[in-house]
Amino acid sequence: MLRAALDPKVYEESLFDALIDARARYGDKEILEDQDRHPLTYTGLIRAAFVLGRKIAAMTKAGERVGVLLPSSAGVVVTFFGLHAFGRVPVMLNFTSGEANLKAALKTAGVTKILSAKRFVTQAKLDDLMAALGGVAEIIWLDDVRKTIGLADKLYGLSAGMAPRRFRTKTDPDSPGVVLFTSGSFGAPKGVVLSQRNLVANARQVAAHIDLKPEWVMFNPLPTFHCFGLTGGVILPLLQGMKAFEYPSPLHAKQITDLLPQVKASILFATDTFLNQYARVAEPGDFATLQFAVAGAEKVRDETRQMFNTKFGGVELLEGYGATEAAPVVAVNHPDRNRPGTVGQIMPGMEYRLDKVEGIEGGGRLYLRGPNVMAGYISPNNPEGIEPLEGGWHDTGDIVDIDDEGYITILGRVKRFAKVGGEMVSLLAVEDMAGAVWPEHRHAAVSVPDSKKGERLILVTDHEGAESARLSEWARENGAPELAVPKKIIKIAVIPVLGTGKTDYVAIQKLVEDALKAA
Repeated sequence: MLRAALDPKVYEESLFDALIDARARYGDKEILEDQDRHPLTYTGLIRAAFVLGRKIAAMTKAGERVGVLLPSSAGVVVTFFGLHAFGRVPVMLNFTSGEANLKAALKTAGVTKILSAKRFVTQAKLDDLMAALGGVAEIIWLDDVRKTIGLADKLYGLSAGMAPRRFRTKTDPDSPGVVLFTSGSFGAPKGVVLSQRNLVANARQVAAHIDLKPEWVMFNPLPTFHCFGLTGGVILPLLQGMKAFEYPSPLHAKQITDLLPQVKASILFATDTFLNQYARVAEPGDFATLQFAVAGAEKVRDETRQMFNTKFGGVELLEGYGATEAAPVVAVNHPDRNRPGTVGQIMPGMEYRLDKVEGIEGGGRLYLRGPNVMAGYISPNNPEGIEPLEGGWHDTGDIVDIDDEGYITILGRVKRFAKVGGEMVSLLAVEDMAGAVWPEHRHAAVSVPDSKKGERLILVTDHEGAESARLSEWARENGAPELAVPKKIIKIAVIPVLGTGKTDYVAIQKLVEDALKAA
């Protein structure tokens, strides 16, 4: 099925040209700022990108994939567009994923040089990690590069800022725009090559779906190695004339809620995990300037939504759904058509189909195709090779239901169903049950092999008083099957999460298996 088409003309341009066009459309206004509070205009950003990009170009070759290991900041945005100005490909590296995953990412993408900053590495206590990565790739310190910028470079930047199309390296919209890695929630991260067309198209799709005002301010605390943070927090606002405020860590709840009214934030992008934390520490006026908040990457809990509805005068919380492979926004609710419990309607110009999954009633396995969907994954044994999508269709691995008005409800991932006593049980539904009984706590459900029932459900929770009997009682009262009630509960202090805020099911599965072996 196809959602209303998007005119191809709106994404038939490279990323850097789209930035230049945005300046022409919205005027040379302040467009980028971070916690250092030194805002950049469009021209300031373009000049800085040319100056830094030329320095990096002298150390790299055309088309080279260059690693970027930086937090959300004006600096990472300048670096990203600086690489594009000279036809290099940014590879955004997840500095929270650990040495083994990062080395695997470098090998997969064929990266031999990493751009980073000493100030960030020191503050984030990543010295040991960078020393280890320095054994497999050259570390280029941007602090040192900036010290070499002289008068000639600044004069070059002035000229390039006045006539950017004469100075930039022309690239094709179908050429690579970025290499990102999937979150690794359920296994090893995969290398995703998104074209410039994919990224521009996704920004245009969101803008066609929701009327975004150029006078608004987008507050982005999510890392740019996460596609939600890169597209939603950087590319979308810059191309739509909105000021992008970049914050280096989503973990600083109090600092973020204090900053929101100071910078007159209009839109806040985050995950449920972080939004819940912000709502707990925020003062009533901290969200006063928000038009709405957008939650993605994980299911929004009823508790989070309730806090937004009651504590902050009804700030609209819009739940969306995305995938790195789709650049990433697939669907999102609309401020005027917000349907809690769903992730909204699919983006304009996207096609979808649902394939029936044996043993699962209702919905189907979601496949996507559209201008924002990647060409394919990087081939594991060939950094230059891409495994193409069959017919252009991306298998999301998600089981969803779509109603007559196009609203999508996530039922779970294919991998997140367990076969218990011959019946398919959604692990997401198990987590929802625990969340309904103990809403102020976090829960994760996994399954392990069982000789009698095929698989057995295990609930991992941070609630010390959690007992199966209470879940059984809730199931009886609400018509849920007894099969969906986990008989084994493991209690831990903190539910592991990834740097993006998503639940780390790989770590939880290992924790459960270790606990069962030790029992």
